[in-house]
Amino acid sequence: MRPEPDRSGVGIDSISGHLHTDLLEGHWGSGADGTSRDELRALTRSRAPLLGAGMVERVVDEVGWRVSGLGPLEPWLTDPDISEVMVNGGGAVWIERAGRLSPTSLVLDESVVLALIERIVAPIGLHIDRASPIVDARLFDGSRVNAIIRPLAVDGPCLTIRRFGTRSVGLDDICTPDVAGLLRWIIRSRANVIVCGGAGAGKTTLLNAMAANIGDDERVITIEDAAELRLPGAHVVRLEARPPNAEGSGEVRIRDLVRNALRMRPDRIVVGEVRAGEAIDMLQAMNTGQEGSLSTCHANSPVDALRRLETLVLMGDVALPSAAIREQIRAAIDFVVHVVRRPDGTRGVAAIAEVVVGGDGHEAVAIRDLLDDNGRVTALPSRRARNHAVGSP
Repeated sequence: MRPEPDRSGVGIDSISGHLHTDLLEGHWGSGADGTSRDELRALTRSRAPLLGAGMVERVVDEVGWRVSGLGPLEPWLTDPDISEVMVNGGGAVWIERAGRLSPTSLVLDESVVLALIERIVAPIGLHIDRASPIVDARLFDGSRVNAIIRPLAVDGPCLTIRRFGTRSVGLDDICTPDVAGLLRWIIRSRANVIVCGGAGAGKTTLLNAMAANIGDDERVITIEDAAELRLPGAHVVRLEARPPNAEGSGEVRIRDLVRNALRMRPDRIVVGEVRAGEAIDMLQAMNTGQEGSLSTCHANSPVDALRRLETLVLMGDVALPSAAIREQIRAAIDFVVHVVRRPDGTRGVAAIAEVVVGGDGHEAVAIRDLLDDNGRVTALPSRRARNHAVGSP
């Protein structure tokens, strides 16, 4: 957003910046936090009497964003069509809208970017400095935040905000009717499912859409690094992992929450993303009565997702042979759903694979594709539904 001149030749950003400074310094009475919109309108007109009514409202909004929001980034953070806001080193701001990246005209000073990062992380007890130059956090609406500063970010601080969707997305918005019907059957049958895909492919969005078909009579416990899932069920318990504090203590890992969830009488456990040692805890939960559990992982295909799960278990602190891990995977995972982001920015289900029962533990886990290359259903599941009250798909 370039400063937009009004009829007096004074920039809108300049006016809002001067007003914000005056409020912080107490030149206008009650101060930044206690000044109403009517008072801000009066102050704006006193500083720029020729400003039009629309521009006055914009100044009032910008002062409010400077005081309680994220300042110059706020217009994009309130736009429901924008899914990602990125501030690159050097201050250039990019956005993702409808799956496509585009630059904005806004360029922020390094001091402004650092102030924005501090405004995000300070209220939740985190900090960022040269000794700890990387931080992960989230905004009050669940949007995920990553920040990295010098010396690791060579060109200057980088801030990435992945926004939580303000509009609910259903299965019919992501896939064809026959694929949506198959996924609904998979959820009703209480199958254990892994959703895989690349970064930004829409894994969490699909997980939300699938979990929306869980019955209201089931107790669902969600476990995430940053609480992004918004399940519409009547009995949903949300747990969020906690990073270590400035002293390096107080960390609560996802695997700790998975173990704790087993003591909370869950009908289903939904793990936002498996990326470390919690893989073995999730597999054991699925194999010990927590049927219908869901999770995601980064992978380029269903086969790669199963290989990655095996690797994640091997990377943990539980020494299991590969044959035992593969048997756990065969018994625990029923289906792997692969979601992709297409070149035009749209996202959709590219594959649904059924994990084949049986086989030697020394062999790789086999799958059976249920969709063709065009994303159409060409085969139905052969695995027996875990919910015996559900008929054939």
